[in-house]
Amino acid sequence: MFSAFTNSMKIPELRSRILYTLGLLFVARVGAHFPLPGLDPHPLQQFFADQTSGGASALVGLYNMFTGGALVKGAVCALGIMPYISASIIFQLMTAVVPALSRLQQEGDVGRQKLTQYTRYLTVIICLVQGVLLILALENPARLFAGFDINHYGQIVIVGKFWFLIQSTVFMTAGTLLLMWLGEQITQRGIGNGVSLLITIGILADIPGAAVATYQLFFAPVGVAKLGPPQAIIMCALFVVVIMGIIAVTQGQRKIPVQYAKRVVGQKVYGGQSSFLPLKVNYSGVMPVIFASAILLFPQQIMSQLGAAFNLKFLVEFANNLLRGHWTYYVGMTTLILFFSYFWVSVMFKPIQIADDLKKYGGYVPGVRPGEPTAQFLDFIMTRLTLAGAIFLTVIAVIPDVLLFQLQVPPRIAYFFGGTGMLITVGVILDTMRQIETFLLQRHYDGFLKKGRIRGRSTSAAVAMGEAADMKTVGVLWLTLGTIFLIGIIAWLVRHFAL
Repeated sequence: MFSAFTNSMKIPELRSRILYTLGLLFVARVGAHFPLPGLDPHPLQQFFADQTSGGASALVGLYNMFTGGALVKGAVCALGIMPYISASIIFQLMTAVVPALSRLQQEGDVGRQKLTQYTRYLTVIICLVQGVLLILALENPARLFAGFDINHYGQIVIVGKFWFLIQSTVFMTAGTLLLMWLGEQITQRGIGNGVSLLITIGILADIPGAAVATYQLFFAPVGVAKLGPPQAIIMCALFVVVIMGIIAVTQGQRKIPVQYAKRVVGQKVYGGQSSFLPLKVNYSGVMPVIFASAILLFPQQIMSQLGAAFNLKFLVEFANNLLRGHWTYYVGMTTLILFFSYFWVSVMFKPIQIADDLKKYGGYVPGVRPGEPTAQFLDFIMTRLTLAGAIFLTVIAVIPDVLLFQLQVPPRIAYFFGGTGMLITVGVILDTMRQIETFLLQRHYDGFLKKGRIRGRSTSAAVAMGEAADMKTVGVLWLTLGTIFLIGIIAWLVRHFAL
C-alpha cells in the first residue's frame, strides 16, 4: 500500500495532478482564515469553545464543520461551498421532475454546460440570500446562537452595520465562487472530485484540535474527571469498526446478472456475453442524513423562539425534546432518514428506463421477462437495499451521540466516530484512491492492494478528466504558495514575540 504512494510520484501526469490538487486545497484553506473587515471573530470562537454539546446551535455547528471552521472564524469563505452544493442538488432534483431540464440534460455536453451555468447563477443568488441573513445574525448573535450574551462575550460586528452588510455579502459571495472555481479546476486538472475534496479537507482540518482534546481526555490533571484504559480500548475499537462498516456499505453492491442475446449485423455477431448491473446498497449516499439533520432542527429553532417570545412553556418544553439526547429526536431522525432515502432513490433511480435500455440493446435478466417485469424486479431489489442502507445511515448518525452523552466525550472528538463528516470523508477518500489506482494500473504499477482490489472498484477511468496541468504551472503555483506560507510564518513569529 505504501509503495503505491511512491509509485504515484513516478508517473508524470499523476504527479502533476496530485501536486496541483494539493496546491489548490492550500489556497482554499487560506481563504478559511482571512476574517471579514470590521468583524471580531474572538467572541464567536469563545462561545463555541464553551459549548459542551450539540444544543440549539447544532445546525450552525454542522454548517461550521462543512466550512472547515471558516464560519466561526468569520472568514471570507464563511459560506463555504455549501451554496454551490445546494444549487447542484436543486437542479439535480428538478431535472427529474421538469421535462425541459430533463431534455437539456440529454443533449450531451452542450446541455450539461447550460445546466452548469444555471447552477452557477443559482449559487450566486443563494450566496446573496445566505450572506445577508448571516450578517444580520452576527449583528444580533442571540437570534442565531442560543445562549450568546453580548455583555459576556462582546460584540462581533465592530463597524457601521449598513456598509458592513453590503461589503461582507459581496466578499462572502466572492469567496464561495472562488471555492467553486477551485473545485472545478481540481476535478478537471487534478485528482478526485474537487467539491467533495474541499468539504473533506475542511472536516479533516479539525484533526489537530481533536487530537489535543483526546490527549486531555485521557491525561487530564489530577482531580479532573478523565477516561480510563477500558474506555480508550472501546473508543479505538469503535473507531476501527465504524470505518470498516462505512467502507463495506459504501462499496457494497448487489450485482444483478444481465445476459445479452446474440444478434447478427451484416457479417458481424454482437452480444452473447454476460454482464451485471450493479445496485449500490447505499444509493443515496450521505444526503438523507444532511436533509434529516437540517429539517429536524428548523422546528426546534422556531418553536423555542416562539415559546420564549410569547412565554409559552409547552412550546419551549416540546422544542427542548427535539434536541439531541432526547428519544423524540432520534425517532424523528430515523423517520426522516428513512423517508429521504426512499425519496432520493425514487427520484434518481429509474427502473423503467433501465429496463427499456436493456430491452433496446438485447439484454435481459435471467429468469425475468424483459420490459415491465424487469422494472418491477429492479424496483423490488432496490426497495430492500434502500431499507438496509437507511438503517446503516441511522446507526452511523447516532454513534457520535452515544459517545457525546454516555461517555461525555467532547463534540469535536465524537464527530470523528461517525455522523455526516465521517461518511463524507471515507467516501471521498475511497473515490480519490480509486482514481489514483486507475492511473497506477494503467501504467502497470501495483495498486493500493496487491492481492486483489476492493470489491466494486473499477480499473477504468472513473470520471472524464481534462488535461493535467504541466509541471511548469505547478512549479509556479507552489513557489507562490511557499512565499505566502513563509510570509505567514514570519508574521506569526513577529506577532507572537511582540506580545
